[in-house]
Order: sequence, then structure tokens, then C-alpha cells
Amino acid sequence: MTIPLLPINTPIPLPLRGSWPESVHVFDEASVWAIRAALAAQRPLLVRGEPGAGKSQLARAAAEVLGRLFITEVVHTRSESQDLQWRYDAVGRLGDAQALGATRLTPDEVRNQLDPRNYLSPGPLWWVFDWQTALEQHERGGRQSNPPILPPDWKPERGCVLLIDEIDKADADLPNGLLETLGNGAFSVPWLAEPVGVKTGLTTPLVVITTNEERELPAAFVRRCLVLNLELPTGKDAFLEALVERGKVHFGEVIADAVYYEAAGQLWEDRQVTETQGVTPPGQAEYIDMLRVIKTLQPDTRLQAELLSKISRFALQKHPRMKG
Repeated sequence: MTIPLLPINTPIPLPLRGSWPESVHVFDEASVWAIRAALAAQRPLLVRGEPGAGKSQLARAAAEVLGRLFITEVVHTRSESQDLQWRYDAVGRLGDAQALGATRLTPDEVRNQLDPRNYLSPGPLWWVFDWQTALEQHERGGRQSNPPILPPDWKPERGCVLLIDEIDKADADLPNGLLETLGNGAFSVPWLAEPVGVKTGLTTPLVVITTNEERELPAAFVRRCLVLNLELPTGKDAFLEALVERGKVHFGEVIADAVYYEAAGQLWEDRQVTETQGVTPPGQAEYIDMLRVIKTLQPDTRLQAELLSKISRFALQKHPRMKG
């Protein structure tokens, strides 16, 4: 299997895709090798890091560079592992059964219409494992949800990238329920004779899983993954340089150099305060927000420092315990 190279330290434009806005991403060397290793090992890539570190965008950028279909599922507190595989509309089937009871259909006709497969919908893992059968089941199941949005000229042979976002929002049952599926690259559906899995000769999907570390993940699940830690530098000088570099990728010369550094410095100082306050520290996302406000409200670089002093607290000091 050929593992493609990804560009390192090169801005990658990310066009508008569904609900994902236009953006830019830069892969560092560690991220590129983590993605390549996950592809070669055919294992999920678990990406750890604080909110706003670029974990989700990494998956989207990988799909863009590799020419793959990008599918995303955001986990919440009520998510179950089955939701990522398939969904069954039991309520719809019950309603149809009650309606069919008043018709003149024969028992065989009623059974055919109430076949459980008519109420079955593919989940995101089904789409990335076997696009063709997912599409067939989507049609049979009455198109109960929207299919993934296809990039231009995409074909199933090119493969997919699946982002399972914020898996730490769910309890341990969800990652534990995915152990066999992610380990074997397949899962069973009660009403199908054959399991759903990657067909021989087709491209194995890249599964990227993110966590904000709000809840510890089961050790057995983590062992099934390769792990990438996205962390900001711990030293002040390296921290400032890293943020300024990322800011310039997004906004270039429309913002003054001094403002880039001043905004990064304010972020650094407020992060030190959060260590004593016990609250979530501001990060890269807040830095980009400040710069976006400045770009939008003040195109004159000579006046941007003054604007930064007026708006920075709204991005950085989000907790009552922090001084306004």
C-alpha cells in the first residue's frame, strides 16, 4: 500500500464544505508522520489537545490533501456506539404498523412493508467502510438522513476520512463499544446476513478521533489507537512565535506585526492567570478570534493596537473569576 506524502509547513487552503467555513491549515512534521503512521497501521488516530488547538481541522485538512471524502460525527452525552454504525427507526415502523392494520393488505404484504431493513439507516462508519452498500441502504431506508456531501470528482476508490469529534463527551460505553469495530474494520447489523466492512482492494478509511481530555478514555480503547498530542509550546518566547506564525497564515500582512505579538503576549499572560484560578485557559482559537475582529473592524494597521486594547478582554477573560 502506497502512503502519500503530505506537505509540511505549507499553508493548505480549505474551501467551504457544508457547515465547515473556509480556512487554512498548516501541518507540522509530527502531524504528517502521525497521519501516515495511522494510514500504514490501519489504526485510528486519537488526537489530544486543548479546545481550539486545531484537532478537528487536522482531519478536514487530511481529507483535502488526500482527495478523500470527509465525514464528521460530533459526539454528545447521549451518543452511543451504535449511532456511529447504524440507526433504526423503531418509532416510524410502529406508526406504519398501526396504519397498515387498517388496510386490506395481505399478511405477507404487511410483513414486506414492515421489513426492519426498510427502517435502517447507515451511520458514519458504514459510509466510510462500504460506500456502495451504505448508499443502497440509504435508499431502501427512505433517506431518513442526508448522505455525506461529496467533493468534486470523488469516487469511492479514493477513500474517506472520518472525524469522530469530542469522544470524551460520551461515557466509557461509547469507546468501549467501538473496540471491535475499529480493531477489525467491520461491524454486524442484526438484519443483514453479512457484516459491514472495508471491501478487499478498496482504500482503508482514515479515522481521526479527538478528545479535549474532559473525561479519561478507557485504556483498552487508547491501545487500539495511534496518538498525536497537539500542544502549544511551554516557554514564553516559543509560545509567542508559534502563535504569531499561525496568525500570519490566516491574516498575512493585513495586521501589524506588533499587534500579532501584543495579542499573543496578552494570551500568554491570561493563560498564567488561569493556572491559579482553576478555569479553562484561552488558547489558539481565542487568539484567532481577536485577530479576526481586528481585521474586520480596523483595516488601518496604525490603529489596530488601540482596537486590540478595547476588545481583547472579550476573547480572553471569559470567566467571572478573571479580572476584567
